[in-house]
Amino acid sequence: MNGRGQVRFEDIIKMHGEFAALKGVTFDIEPGEFFALLGPSGSGKSTTLRILAGLDAPTSGRVYIDGRDITATDARDRDIAMVFQSYALYPHMTVYQNIAFPLEMANLSKAEIGPAVKDAARKVAIDHLLDRKPGQLSGGQQQRCALARAIVRKACLFLLDEPLSNLDAKLRLETRTELKRLQRSLGVTAVYVTHDQEEAMTLADRMAIFMAGEIQQIGRPADVFAKPNSLDVAAFIGSPPMNLIPARYKDGGVEIAGHRLETALRNGGERDVVVGIRPGAVRIGAKGIPAIVELIEDLGDTAILDLNCAGTLIRARVSDGDVPREGAALSILARPNDIHLFDKTTRRRL
Repeated sequence: MNGRGQVRFEDIIKMHGEFAALKGVTFDIEPGEFFALLGPSGSGKSTTLRILAGLDAPTSGRVYIDGRDITATDARDRDIAMVFQSYALYPHMTVYQNIAFPLEMANLSKAEIGPAVKDAARKVAIDHLLDRKPGQLSGGQQQRCALARAIVRKACLFLLDEPLSNLDAKLRLETRTELKRLQRSLGVTAVYVTHDQEEAMTLADRMAIFMAGEIQQIGRPADVFAKPNSLDVAAFIGSPPMNLIPARYKDGGVEIAGHRLETALRNGGERDVVVGIRPGAVRIGAKGIPAIVELIEDLGDTAILDLNCAGTLIRARVSDGDVPREGAALSILARPNDIHLFDKTTRRRL
């Protein structure tokens, strides 16, 4: 199946009356890639998926799969399998019949359908549940049934729309791991819509960050985390998100709460900036910016500290051995390479 499932979106615009749901979206997905569309509600990620699936038509722009222009192609002729948040299983049919349904629609013989259904069910470990109805399954088992129904079609493209959001936290983690393993073993291209950044960070080979109908950044999760290209991406990626502090940049350093921190930027002139420091990059030391510990959020192996630095709130993540007490006075600093700088006006990374 390798080499199939290449996707190209070319300047896709989608209007709903006066409202632009998508404002010229362009991206490529490579065959066999796990590609996440990540963004807050209403950012355009689900609209993008619906256009790729053929459930929605773009106002302008082109969509290609494997080099073929499919912008006007009917949904059922696109060689795409979809898994929705609601699983969309037929309640009156058994698991076997649900999985077999797309093959029956394609007029395959019973002799071909039987082995294909059992093989797909085995891949997601529900081959012992084929006689049950969806109502007799747990949420996780229903999810796997929906996945098996997608697998059985041997489509070149898997589209997954928030498929784990109906599961509880523990099951979501387990299913996430299974999903990644399954996608790898099938070698299929997967396009995954989520508003959950942790899900996108752990599953995706690459991801596109959507904000207000536009793609802000495309890249590998580690790269987007390490170098967010705008304030909006910096504020969205990371849990807790990056500390963003207005400051003045001059001669390679910034001043925060009356104290200077050196940065890795050497040629920025003098300007107003927004300084970004990840909570995990905040260091507690003997000297630096004076801070008072206002609140401690204990997470077991780590803790999140809310620090008051002369009226500015800075959050720090510390390991369980280094947790100070509430009300303690301490000093914080950050290494030059851990300080992100953004232009105050354009909001772009410097």
